[in-house]
Amino acid sequence: MAEWQQQDGWSNYNQQQQNWNTGQSDPNFQSQDFQQFDYGQQQYSQDTSGYGSVPPATNDASPYLAGGNEYTGAMFIPDASQQYGEDFGQAANEFEGEPPLLEELGINPDHILQKTLAVLNPLGSTQAVIAGDSDLAGPLCFCLAFGSLLMFSGKLHFNYIYGIGLLGCLAMYGLLNLMALSGVSFGTVVSVLGYCLLPIVGLSGLSILFSLTGLIGNILTGLSVIWCTASASKLFVTALDMRQQQLLVAYPCAMLYGVFALITMF
Repeated sequence: MAEWQQQDGWSNYNQQQQNWNTGQSDPNFQSQDFQQFDYGQQQYSQDTSGYGSVPPATNDASPYLAGGNEYTGAMFIPDASQQYGEDFGQAANEFEGEPPLLEELGINPDHILQKTLAVLNPLGSTQAVIAGDSDLAGPLCFCLAFGSLLMFSGKLHFNYIYGIGLLGCLAMYGLLNLMALSGVSFGTVVSVLGYCLLPIVGLSGLSILFSLTGLIGNILTGLSVIWCTASASKLFVTALDMRQQQLLVAYPCAMLYGVFALITMF
């Protein structure tokens, strides 16, 4: 009996092998439809994890891109024109009419340049607006430069510079208010005297290279005092409309700048 079952099983195996080789299928074998799983065409109905539904795929692109548009890398970048457009527009409108920061601080680079050129050219003409400007940025820089150059030549005279400068400005302020009909502000006096200190600053730079106690030094010192006096008197008479009183204004200016010249020489 066992031998018959073994022979019958062997004959069935041979029969199936022959059917496979000849392309014939076993009638008892039920054919199954094996379909290829296409991930690009798979339809998603609803996400069972509770996070909503996933849109169905299209034939043109990935199932996660609606409308068949290709992913460009800007999916997670917010649209600034929509979300922040109104805020940007309001901020731009607020800062449109604002003046520059230097003007808010009272510093006008154009006036500083023109006033410096007016000091360097005492024979030229100057506008009354520029001459009467009460800018203090230039005088402060020139005083610091004057003291620093004297320090390089071995003279630490910051206290003399600020002390004599303050007393000179107070004296000129009182004198000009007595002479001018319209009056003058203390800031204008400090600004003019500080800007006209520029030739003395150049003289202090020369004192580093050689001594000013000789003949050449005396000549350069005298020219610097005359230069400062002519520039200061011209700016004062231009700002205060004192055309016939320039010599009267030049005398006290020469005394003040002569003191600074003596500090530079000795």
